[in-house]
This record gives sequence, C-alpha cells and structure tokens, in this order.
Amino acid sequence: MTLIAEKTPPAPERPRTGSDFAELGRRINEAGLMRRRPVYYVVRFSLMAAVFIGSWVAFALIGNSWLQMFTAIFMALMSAQVALLGHDLAHRQVIRSRATSERLGWFTGNLANGMGYGWWNDKHNRHHANPNHEELDPDVSPGLFVWSKRQAGFAQGIATWFGKYQAQLFFPILTLEGLNLNWSGIKSVLKPGLKNRGWEALFLAVHWAAYLSALFIVLSPGKAIVFILVHKAVWGVYMGSIFAPNHKGMPTFVGETELDFLRKQVLTSRNVKGGAVIDFALGGLNYQIEHHLFPAMPSVHLKKAQPIVEQFCKEKGIPYHATGLIQSWREALTELHAHGEPLRNPTPAKV
Repeated sequence: MTLIAEKTPPAPERPRTGSDFAELGRRINEAGLMRRRPVYYVVRFSLMAAVFIGSWVAFALIGNSWLQMFTAIFMALMSAQVALLGHDLAHRQVIRSRATSERLGWFTGNLANGMGYGWWNDKHNRHHANPNHEELDPDVSPGLFVWSKRQAGFAQGIATWFGKYQAQLFFPILTLEGLNLNWSGIKSVLKPGLKNRGWEALFLAVHWAAYLSALFIVLSPGKAIVFILVHKAVWGVYMGSIFAPNHKGMPTFVGETELDFLRKQVLTSRNVKGGAVIDFALGGLNYQIEHHLFPAMPSVHLKKAQPIVEQFCKEKGIPYHATGLIQSWREALTELHAHGEPLRNPTPAKV
C-alpha cells in the first residue's frame, strides 16, 4: 500500500513501455552535461581555499576587537561554501575515484568545518535514495519537527509542544544547526562502525585544536565565546537556508511506493529560481530536481540541464515545481504550520 502524506500532486500517467528516466538520461548525455569539469573545480577549490585562509589571516591582523564579529559572519558564509564543495565531492562530481573524493572530503568537512564527512555522507546518500520517505529518509525522521500530520499523531515529549509552533521556531532553531553538525561529527567517531574512523577523528581533533587555540589566543575569553556563537549560528542558518527549500513542504511518503525513480525524485523536490546570485549562494542546489535525478552531474551543469528536464516532465505530464527563494521558504513554513495542527488542536479521545 502506498500512502502519500499531505500535499498530493496529480497522479501522472505511467509509461506503458520503456523507461522514462533512460530516455531523459540520453538527452542529458547527448548535451554533454555528465562530463567532468576539472578546470572549473580546480579554480573553484583554489579560490575558496585562498579566501578561507585569507579570512584567518585577517582575523589575526584585526586582533582582540569586537569587529571580529563581522569576521565571524564572513567565516560562516565561507564555511558553507566549503561545505558545498564537500557535497560535490561526496557525489563524485569532482573526481571519479571514491577513495580520493573521500580523502578530500576530510579536508572540506572534518578539517575545515569540524563536520564529520563520513557520517554526513552516509546520511545524505540515504536521503537521495528515498527523498521525503518518512521511514527511510533521515532528513524527515520525526524529532523536534514533525514533517507530516501522521508524525504529529505519535509525537512525544518536547516535540508535542515544539510541533505546535514549529513554523515560527524553524529559523531560530537553525541557529543551532551548526553546533548540531559539529556534535554529530564528534559522536560519529566516538563509537565503532565508522569507516576510516581513525582518520576522521584525527582531522576533527586537529580542527578543534586549531580553531579553539586561534580564538582564545587572539581574543579575550568573552569575545572568543561570542565569536563561536555568532560563527556557528550564521553557519547553521545559511546551511539550513540552502537545504530546507529543496524538499520541505513537498509530498512525503510512507510504506511502499510504486513511483519510478524519475517521478519519486521530481515530485519530492523543489527548484529555487533567482539567477546568478542564487546559483552561487545555494551552490547549484537550487536546481534540486536536476541534482536528484543526476547527482553525479557537476553542479555547474545543473543550470543547463534544467530546461531539458522541465521540458521532458511537461511532455510526460509530471508536475515540476520551481519558485523563488522567499516563496520556497513561505511554502515550507506554511506546510510546517499545517503539520502541527493536530498538536495545537488535538482530537478529544472517544470514551
């Protein structure tokens, strides 16, 4: 049985023969959009490394000043951009080799951001395999947030209160997401089972030793603590603002689904329009539909793939959703508010 929770799109007519995704894949390959872009990534990595290192040089030169809070904000933005490079590495958009991509990921994740690359990569792969599936996608697992009215029905503890106001609390709680990412990385190396656990732990240890030493050597203790809070809060909000518009407020599923790969990915994803500024700020992930269909496609090609995919979906009668950034947040928050309705107005128990 298939259950589509909440916002259910019109059911598209299923193809009688062949694979729609294979047909779309041929169009994408004929356009040359799956080819690697080594020069692009060399330039992008080099620029990000230069700016990232330069921000720490500026930090040392500015010294013990409250002006460093502006440095913290800038570093948070750079932290997100470096994390986006790690995302491209995880999907092997940069280098075909899994092992090499993983080692580079330790630099963009563990060393640069104190974020466990192995833990995040496993979680993200499970999300890609089953986007918005309430039982299989870790990004919509019930916790503080309830992602459907079904989840609201079995919420317990603090979630029963939090879920009532989750739309209002969504962005405030994102200020803690940076610290949550850091803590999740630390937890991943504290227990057995993580591949390359020793290397990941080493890179995390070097990150925290260097990060905390730099802050408390250059800044007074009070300023250092405020710097950490500002840096992690802005990073968390930025990361959440990149990833939340992609799927939140789109249909969720439970149980088995008869949707094929193409429809499963398109119906659960939302594109964000906005031009070059949005493309840069969101690292190409604003083309979320194309990214989910072709995760190994270099992010710089996603914009070129977009009209091909949209036209193909139109031909097949598959709903294709794209909107502006502010509207994407509005849609996500509107759905979050709707999901919390059973907690705000519980149905009286029948006697």
